[in-house]
Amino acid sequence: MTLTLISHTLCPYVQRAAIVLAEKGVAFERRDVDLANKPDWFKAVSPLGKTPVLLVDEDAVFESAVICEYLDDTLLPRLHPGDALQRAQHRAWMEFGSSVLNTIAAFYNAPDAAALQSRREELAARLAQLEAVLPARGPFFSGEAFSIVDAVFGPVFRYFDVFEALGETGFFDATPKVLAWRAALAQRPSVRQAVRGDYAAALTQFLRRRGSELSRRMEGVATA
Repeated sequence: MTLTLISHTLCPYVQRAAIVLAEKGVAFERRDVDLANKPDWFKAVSPLGKTPVLLVDEDAVFESAVICEYLDDTLLPRLHPGDALQRAQHRAWMEFGSSVLNTIAAFYNAPDAAALQSRREELAARLAQLEAVLPARGPFFSGEAFSIVDAVFGPVFRYFDVFEALGETGFFDATPKVLAWRAALAQRPSVRQAVRGDYAAALTQFLRRRGSELSRRMEGVATA
C-alpha cells in the first residue's frame, strides 16, 4: 500500500493527518499543492477542493477527520480509546478542536480592535473549557497515552507560538494544564515534524497580508 498525503504548507488540517501518519510509523509521501492555482489532478481527487487528501494507492480519502479515522481503523498502534463511549467523547473533542481553529481564524481576520478583543475573549473561553476536562496528570489529553485529540490540538497550539512572537500574549495565563499540554505536544516528534522549518515565517507573512487589525499591529511593530 502506497500512501500519499496531498497537503498545503499552512493547513492545520493537513498537520493533524501528518501527525497521525507519523504516530503510526508508516512511510508516506507528502505532495504540496497551490490552492490558488489548483491542478486538474487535484480537482479530480478532492471534491471539495481542499487539503488534506490521502491517496491510498490510487484511491482518495478526503476530510482530515475521516483520514484520521481511516488510518486508525487500518494501522497500528491504535490512537483512539478502546472503550466506545471514550471514543465518542474523543471524537467530540476533535470537533471542538476544529471550532477552536475557526475562532483562531476569526481572531487573525478581525477587522478592528474591538473585534480582535472579542475573539481573544472567545479563545480564552475555549481554553478554559479545555482546562476543565484535562486530567490532573498529563502529559496528553487523556493522560499518558497520545491520542488523535492530541494530533488535532498540536496544530492549534502552534498558532500561538507565532501570535506570541508578534506580541499577542497572555492566552494561557488562566489555564496552566492547557499550557503544560501545549508544551508537551510541542516536544512530540510527530508534532514538530508535521510542518516545514519555514512554517513560522510563512505563517507570519500570511498574517501580514490579511488586512486585519492584527496585520496593522504587525506593521506597527515592524516600524517601531
